[in-house]
Amino acid sequence: MGEIFYFYVLKCADGTFYGGYTTDVGERVATHNAGKGAKYTKTRRPVRLLYAEAFSERHDALSAEWHFKHQTRADKEAFLTAHQVDWQK
Repeated sequence: MGEIFYFYVLKCADGTFYGGYTTDVGERVATHNAGKGAKYTKTRRPVRLLYAEAFSERHDALSAEWHFKHQTRADKEAFLTAHQVDWQK
C-alpha cells in the first residue's frame, strides 16, 4: 500500500486559516505549535486543526492546498462549512 498524503486546514490564534500539506497530520500540527512549522503560523500560535483530507497521490493533496490558499476568506469559510467544519469556535 502506498503512502497517504494530506491536505489540512488550521485555525490560527488570530482567527486566520492556514492550509498545508503533509504525510503525518498530528506531527505537522505539533510542529506548527512548537513554532517550527511555517513562517506564517510561527507568530500565530497556538493553531488548531480544523480539517484534514487524505489523498493517495501527492499531487492531489498539493493541488487542494494550492486551491485553498488562493481563495478569499469568504470562500475558505464556505469550503469549511460545506465540509461540516465548525470553524467559528
